[in-house]
Amino acid sequence: MKDSIRHLIQQALDRLTAEGVLPAGLTPAIQVENTKDKSHGDFASNIAMMLAKPAGMKPRDLAEKLIAVLPADEQITKVEIAGPGFLNFFQNSDALAQRLEAALADAKLGVRKNGPVQRVVVDLSAPNLAKEMHVGHLRSTIIGDGVARVLEFLGDSVIRQNHVGDWGTQFGMLLAYMQENPAAAESELADLEGFYRAAKKRFDESPEFADRARELVVQLQAGDAECLRLWHRFNDISLSHCQALYDRLGVKLSMADVKGESAYNHDLPQVVADLATKGLLTEDNGAQCVFMDEFKNAEGNPLPLIVQKAGGGYLYATTDLAATRYRAGTLKADRVLYFVDQRQSLHFQMVFACARLAGFVPASMDMEHMGFGTM
Repeated sequence: MKDSIRHLIQQALDRLTAEGVLPAGLTPAIQVENTKDKSHGDFASNIAMMLAKPAGMKPRDLAEKLIAVLPADEQITKVEIAGPGFLNFFQNSDALAQRLEAALADAKLGVRKNGPVQRVVVDLSAPNLAKEMHVGHLRSTIIGDGVARVLEFLGDSVIRQNHVGDWGTQFGMLLAYMQENPAAAESELADLEGFYRAAKKRFDESPEFADRARELVVQLQAGDAECLRLWHRFNDISLSHCQALYDRLGVKLSMADVKGESAYNHDLPQVVADLATKGLLTEDNGAQCVFMDEFKNAEGNPLPLIVQKAGGGYLYATTDLAATRYRAGTLKADRVLYFVDQRQSLHFQMVFACARLAGFVPASMDMEHMGFGTM
């Protein structure tokens, strides 16, 4: 209702400006507030007092002129001047009742989408499968799920993507511990955090264990069948923990929504190759980097987006670039929302800019980092 009243006032201001009563170029922030005393109406505005000086008029005189040109509206029964020049608006209760009845009879409660229906990818939750979910993942999960539901209610086609951390060097350590304790592993995995701490303790205390863990990472990345079997088993158990929590929270996430880091492994070499073909890569201390003019550090030196380490390994940026290609090319997204905490803001700015520079996504696809705090 306040927006409707602001619109009526703006129309009246435009009329008075056209008639020369008000000087051109005024852009006031029209304030509409609820009245404290309902005998003075339902809503009030101080617009006449705000513009009295530039109009060269007394506030009440300007208020009278505003009322004289205020468009009629079935939602308003009358407008009165109060005090030094307030405009008091009285709402039509019958019209309000009719609107409420119409909204209750509508499956969408009278809410309509502003703009065309879009295909929206919502990137949310994204826990690290090596550990228990923490509060940061819960924030991403709850906020992302809430926004996804609103978009669905408005009519958008929403695709949830749970970009879980299911790959990386920490899995070598976990696989080594599973191999070392095959009988205990199944029961210990019921407590993921305890399992991780036990594996980390062995890694820190035993050089032999640490060497074996590093070797298992190499074997896993090379596609060793036994390593992949153990890795799949660990991820299945970890994902079941996540799903139990999603179900308890009533979050609309399922196993079908999981698209983890490992899902993009096959495309990472091609991402780097395509960046090289487009002349976007620069070698820096053996690493392959993308430098973009708009990103500099405090000293004014260019910041690198590293896509391949000196040893040949890939990073989060490489995986995120591959994900942008998948979401644009396969999912045909019009819009992608990333629910990750605000500390990753620069990372996503650089990834989005690089994806556009490389032509990985069409200009029409929006990518937005929906950052949130950590308190």
